[in-house]
Amino acid sequence: MLDTKYNHSLIEENKYEMWKDNGYFKCEEESNKKPFCIVLPPPNVTGVLHLGHAWDVTLQDIIIRYKKMEGYDAFWLPGMDHAAIATEAKVVKRLKDKGIDKYEYGREKFLDACWDWTKEHGDIIRAQWAKLGVALDYSKERFTLDEGLQEAVKKVFVDYYNEGLIYRGEKIINWDPAAQTALSNEEVVYSEEKSAFYHLKYKLENSEEYLDVATTRPETLFGDTAVAVNENDERYKNFVGKNVILPIVNKPIPVITDEHADMEKGTGCVKITPAHDPNDFEVGNRHNLERIIIMNDDATMNENVPSKYVGMTREECREEVLKDLEREGLLLEVEPLVHEVGHSERTGVMVEPMVKKQWFVKMRPLADTVLETQKDKNKKVNFVPTRYEKTMNHWMEITYDWCISRQLWWGHRIPAWYKGDEIYVGMQAPEGEGWEQDNDVLDTWFSSALWPFATLGWPHNTKLLEKYYPNQCLVTGYDIIPFWVNRMTFQGEKILGQRPFEDCLIHGLIRDKLGRKFSKSLGNGIDPFDMIKLYGADSLRYYLATDVSKGTDMRFDEEKIKSTWNYINKIWNASRFALMNIEGLKEIKLENLKDIDKWILTKYNKVVKNVTKHMDKYDFNIVGSELYSFVYDDFCSNYIEMAKFSLDDETTKSVLCYILTGILKMLHPFMPFVTEEIYQMLPIKDAESIMISSYPTYDKKQIFEDEELIVDDEILFIKNFRNVKKENNITKDMKIKFESIPNELLIKMLKLEDSITTDELDINSYNVLSNNIIAVIYSPYFLM
Repeated sequence: MLDTKYNHSLIEENKYEMWKDNGYFKCEEESNKKPFCIVLPPPNVTGVLHLGHAWDVTLQDIIIRYKKMEGYDAFWLPGMDHAAIATEAKVVKRLKDKGIDKYEYGREKFLDACWDWTKEHGDIIRAQWAKLGVALDYSKERFTLDEGLQEAVKKVFVDYYNEGLIYRGEKIINWDPAAQTALSNEEVVYSEEKSAFYHLKYKLENSEEYLDVATTRPETLFGDTAVAVNENDERYKNFVGKNVILPIVNKPIPVITDEHADMEKGTGCVKITPAHDPNDFEVGNRHNLERIIIMNDDATMNENVPSKYVGMTREECREEVLKDLEREGLLLEVEPLVHEVGHSERTGVMVEPMVKKQWFVKMRPLADTVLETQKDKNKKVNFVPTRYEKTMNHWMEITYDWCISRQLWWGHRIPAWYKGDEIYVGMQAPEGEGWEQDNDVLDTWFSSALWPFATLGWPHNTKLLEKYYPNQCLVTGYDIIPFWVNRMTFQGEKILGQRPFEDCLIHGLIRDKLGRKFSKSLGNGIDPFDMIKLYGADSLRYYLATDVSKGTDMRFDEEKIKSTWNYINKIWNASRFALMNIEGLKEIKLENLKDIDKWILTKYNKVVKNVTKHMDKYDFNIVGSELYSFVYDDFCSNYIEMAKFSLDDETTKSVLCYILTGILKMLHPFMPFVTEEIYQMLPIKDAESIMISSYPTYDKKQIFEDEELIVDDEILFIKNFRNVKKENNITKDMKIKFESIPNELLIKMLKLEDSITTDELDINSYNVLSNNIIAVIYSPYFLM
């Protein structure tokens, strides 16, 4: 029997271990069941799971549990991401706190420290998965840096290199001066900052005439190799082809024409710094301009600037340059402005565009394949909601070559070796002396992009790969569509010729109650495991899954989790009542049904039909509303109350058990712990665990429209009758006459056994309480 009070802490103990130990989480690769596979977006091994992770895995767990109950071979493959930059930064800090320098420590020992970190935090994450109750098949767990992924990554790199899709070249890239590594454009976060346009005087050589050149970065003038104007700009016709004098450096640089110079923007004159601006880099390529790198890898000024500035930070250099320009009369104006500045997503420092020799993926042919495939409804990735397909397609349309090399130690080391000018790229190290392997590693997203198929055994033709690829669904946030979804899509289509997953369910981001992002500076962070301690995993899961519609952001509200706890408590109490009265039931017989039985069966089957439809569409918020209305109103408030007068009847007991079982099954994907606890107490079950029981199915034979209308009307009568009594202070001892005597159930429900009179009364007033029942009430206190 259920305890008198619902205690989430006690109920959520040991069940996860039971499910796991009994093998309920494992896929059935040898079965003939239709597969349904989800690969978990691997969390970084840098720390603990946050609220966004809890939301993400809850949605996936709901889908997996639902599909398993529907009879699918439901396979949820877990894993974690080595997170190159983030993990390396954490380990560097840990070693630094111990007084150990990364480079003095050496690569081999440093990697050992990274593996120690991975094991430590991997154990923490697994414990948190267990707290959330997620049904992951741990026997198939993978890691983005395990041996299988290393083989897969090397093969893709080597094959792409041989096809000309991967190349090494000197290009301008985003440089993180703190981590001292290259970044892809997706790893740069832009934020608005107060700055200024600094108008500088670039004098025409051997003349007092000058160009007014506006820039937000005066400290980079040491790398200027030209000034550009638009060829249609009549203002500067006399300057084109001549030289101007570079301020402070006092060397001549040419005035050129280029489309990059916008006549309508600023003064129309643009300083060209090919080594420190991506647009200027392209201008430099068009005009064969020199690239002068003026900064060290830590973004301090290097030997290519006047000695006075060498060693200064970018900010210090800017301050000194502006002083010197003003002193020499070359600072014309300072025009305040607010503009977006790029920062490293991981370290937070301002990114420095720099020319570096890096490895790149040639993106145009890969992106064009995706764009073509997305035109075919039978082959495309189906985004849910559909609007997010535009996000991917837009990225594919404007994409650029992907910088994949990172100046780190932790990660997939690039399988390239050098001997003089010779380059060897292969699966194994080359034979012979004098070869040195590239020190860099690959962008973490390069390995993550192979996740849907490399985790299934590719590049080998495994049974897992054959059965579970393409995956049926991916669940992730809209913020990593460019980082991950797009890259998995083009890699899957290029390497295996198929989309990586059929559906891509997109959820939003979680913000605080005021709509702000969670951040340490605001102090508004929420630990999901604090919420679990207070209210239980079932309450948190149900809230996260049903609060907002798919694809939209959520504003976290703890009061709603409290309300969910109250809802579960209601289910607990109703279940406890039902179980007390169906104890000993041997068989469910839905025979000799009364009107109220037919009514609840009709309501139940309609909700089963609607819930199934919306579960299949991932509309979990609608499912939540449907179930809440049915459970709270139809079952708890109405049927149980009406059933109390016929609990000695086998039919009533059968209906109670049947409906309660169905409710528990529909709720199970959302709140697995409490539903398992109650399910185990049922006198009749179809499986040893609710997790492997059969999901309810719609039965049109249990639809009784006429009886549904009759009981709906009776319920409305009861509601209105009680309202009238309350509003008019009608007490128990007042006599009530009905034009037509209500049925026996209504009399009992309304406790009217001693209040009805058949005598003729002096009618003072009456009230229409429903469509076909009129209550005539004798009372001097009744007000119309």
